[in-house]
Amino acid sequence: MHAPAAPNTVRPAFSWDMLAGMDAGRKRFYSGAPWEDAVGYCRAMRVGNAIYVTGTAPVADDGSVFAPVFAPNDAYRQTQRCFEIIEQALTALGATRGDVVRTRMYVTDIRRWEEFGRAHREFVGLDRPCTTMVEVKSLIDPAMLVEIEVDAICELDD
Repeated sequence: MHAPAAPNTVRPAFSWDMLAGMDAGRKRFYSGAPWEDAVGYCRAMRVGNAIYVTGTAPVADDGSVFAPVFAPNDAYRQTQRCFEIIEQALTALGATRGDVVRTRMYVTDIRRWEEFGRAHREFVGLDRPCTTMVEVKSLIDPAMLVEIEVDAICELDD
């Protein structure tokens, strides 16, 4: 099925390349954030029944930085905004917040964990996923306090 590995290389047990000939049915969602084109990524991708939402920062609908305009230094509101964008991506790809199985929260001040955590708890409700919250030195814009990644598992399309 695969060409022999070159000498001194190890072929992984699984790689995304293996799905290429299997009609993986990848669907992508773009939010319009300026970094999507500049860096070369999509906001979210669905492969089968799995959805991966990339790091989502609190930006405005037009992709401009959200924090200085609407929520300066407001960890709770910035986190809510991240989840608003994430929910748009999930909906576009056929999932709901109840399908979320894992979240990762990158925050610039872990001492404010309760503010970030409150918005997270409100978003997930009783469908509590696995989660991680870690402090990072900074995000792409110094006004941003949080960036969130989400993984979801949803029903297969008919």
